[in-house]
Formats: sequence, C-alpha cells, structure tokens
Amino acid sequence: MSSSHQSVPPARSSHTADRPTDTGRVIRNPRLGHLAVFVLLLCVAFAFFGWPQVLWILFVIPIAVSIWIERTRTKVTESGLDLRTFFGSRHIDWSQVQGVSIPKRGYVRAHLSDGEEVPLPAVGYDRLRILIEASGGRIPDPFAAAAEAEAKARAEAAAAKDEADSEETKITDETEVTAESGVKNGD
Repeated sequence: MSSSHQSVPPARSSHTADRPTDTGRVIRNPRLGHLAVFVLLLCVAFAFFGWPQVLWILFVIPIAVSIWIERTRTKVTESGLDLRTFFGSRHIDWSQVQGVSIPKRGYVRAHLSDGEEVPLPAVGYDRLRILIEASGGRIPDPFAAAAEAEAKARAEAAAAKDEADSEETKITDETEVTAESGVKNGD
C-alpha cells in the first residue's frame, strides 16, 4: 500500500537526462605535471629572448608536454581497457588480456593472448593497485600473491620452530629421566 505522501521519482521524459552509466576508472598522469611545463616554459622563454627570430620554435616543447600530460591515460571499463597515447588510442577487450608485467622503468605492460605486450599509459608501479581494483578481479593481484607467499613462509617457519622446540623438550625430558634413573640405580 502506498501513500500519496511518499516520494516517487519523476518519470523519464524528453526533458530529463539519461542516467549516467559507469564510465569506468581513468588512470592519468598527475596534473601537477603542468607545474613542470610552466618551469619548462620559463626556460624556453629565456632562450627565446636571446634570439627570437630562430628560437620561437622552442615553445613547441612545453606545448607538446602539456598535451601529453592531458592526453595520456588508461581507462578501465567493464568491456576492457581503453588506452590513449599522444598519437593514438586503442581498445583492448578483457578476453585478450592474459596478465601484466612490471618493468623496472616505464609503464606496466599488458600481455595479450596473441603474444603482444602493450604498455598501459600512465600506469606505473605506483598506480598498479588502482588498476587491479578497477579491473574487478580480471587482473590478478601480485601484491596479494606476495603477501600470501610471505604468510605461508612465516607459517612454515613457525611450524619448523615449534617442531624444533618440541624435539628439544623431548630430548631434555629423556635426559632428565635418564639422569633420575641413574641416580636411583646408583643409590
């Protein structure tokens, strides 16, 4: 039974916007990088003032770096990964992703089912956890595997220590029993 005083959401009409869909998680370069672009712009300006007829072309460098900061990103959606670089973009379905690797330098790389390795723009080691959480379990968590292996090693070490302690206690008890029986026999 509903009351006339209960709130009811308005019906959809041509005047109401569609409900926003889940657009996924976007991993991008930090916008603080624009501060570095500003410093680069100042450095280029000093050179420009020395020879403006030729060195005006140096202003292309900070502009290109700023475009790179804004454009480079990895978007994790329900359908897969949307990669966007300075010169292009690419969509990778989850069915193609076999796993990821973490290089010493550069972006995390996705291993595809056809044997190709694709760098994931703006996803470094520091942002790997964000990628794993956004994937919804489609990318295995290497941090959990490492923690699990460490916990297993600790458990094995503790079991070995307990076993060694029980052996030592058993040997000590046998020695005491032997010593007591020797004292009784000698009396």
